[in-house]
Amino acid sequence: MKIKICGLTKESETKYVNERKVDFTGFVLFFPKSKRNNTIENAKKIMRLVDPTIKKVAVTVKPSQEQIQAIEEAGFDYIQIHGEIEETLFDAIQIPVLKAFNVSDMDAFNKYNQKKNVAGFVLDAPSPGSGKTFDWNLIKELPQTNKMILLAGGLTPENVKDALSLPIDGVDVSSGVEYTDKPGKDPEKIVRFVQAVRSV
Repeated sequence: MKIKICGLTKESETKYVNERKVDFTGFVLFFPKSKRNNTIENAKKIMRLVDPTIKKVAVTVKPSQEQIQAIEEAGFDYIQIHGEIEETLFDAIQIPVLKAFNVSDMDAFNKYNQKKNVAGFVLDAPSPGSGKTFDWNLIKELPQTNKMILLAGGLTPENVKDALSLPIDGVDVSSGVEYTDKPGKDPEKIVRFVQAVRSV
């Protein structure tokens, strides 16, 4: 079961993900509404400290051509896309894509399942980054795919075990491993989250 820790904003947070040997780290880019938003420059500083075996994911919302180009040039391993962008722009992306879906736009699943540059899907709640779960039974209704499926939305060290029996390849957490009283990732919650996933 793969583990993605999303929403890194500080260089100090790389220590926690490196020690736990997670599979993916996520960096929110070009989305000022998010408290986890990074500049490309800040993300690059953080990425340099991430273990080379951990894949780096640029998390975006309806990125422009210029933003996609900046992400490709920055050395990210994947780009995660929330929302829709022009099809010709999507098809021209040079790095593997993780297409994010929420429970209200599953109808496009088949279209993206056929695209060669889509490496996988991130199944999220209607409001990404809200820390809220959705009806996980919907995952069982997905068409067959050989692409990676990551579950996001409201996962915590306490509930992640309940998700591990679902037909998914990994789990994606952000707010569930953050401090409750200040910004940033809580190393103790990261430890408990990873232990919960790997104990099954």
